[in-house]
Amino acid sequence: MTLDSVSLNKLASFQKGIKYSFNDERLLITALTHTSFANENDIPHYDNNQRLEFLGDAVLDLIVSEELFKKFPTYPEGDLTKIRAMVVCESKLAEKAKMINLGEHLLLGKGEEATGGRSRTSVLADAFEALIGAIYLDGGYEDVRRFVHSYLIDDALKIGTEKDFRDYKTALQELVQNDYNQRLQYKVCREEGPDHAKVFYVSVNLNGRELGRGKGRNKKEAEQMAAKEALKHLL
Repeated sequence: MTLDSVSLNKLASFQKGIKYSFNDERLLITALTHTSFANENDIPHYDNNQRLEFLGDAVLDLIVSEELFKKFPTYPEGDLTKIRAMVVCESKLAEKAKMINLGEHLLLGKGEEATGGRSRTSVLADAFEALIGAIYLDGGYEDVRRFVHSYLIDDALKIGTEKDFRDYKTALQELVQNDYNQRLQYKVCREEGPDHAKVFYVSVNLNGRELGRGKGRNKKEAEQMAAKEALKHLL
């Protein structure tokens, strides 16, 4: 792809807004190129933002994991995983993409444009991860680490210090809520013990497929434990 595809002035304005200037602006353009635009303009499949999204996802997980590991030295692996899931979930990344007006700079196909692609949560979240991948390739780990810290680390620390951050059901819901084909359902499998000391066994299912099971002294507690188990399988 060439720089002729986009306005150089818009590129300069966007880079100023995110406080990062690309050495190779072709990386930025690729990060902004949705598959729909590539398909309509006969651009090679490797020149859309999907590969950068793949890389950015891994880089983002590493940076957030490293920060959580350092800031919360007494937290077990399960809690760190849960916080990370809440920080890098699709809705959170889309929120950050909107903060930097990423949607208005995307290169979209006509169909995607007509159906509201610039504000679609999945499109924005993917592009944000692609941008992270592009910054990593262009400037290296320290530059992309500074970028991620600017937008996400404060959220991670806030979540980690909240008393109720171990709400596994909320974390699981956030993980799947943006895909309208995904449906979570909690089901009591069985109950044991007398009325004053019952133990409940609950399963959580995604579109009919069991993801995890949990037990507790009441249904709510059992559902939390089932959601916690499910998160281990999804992350």
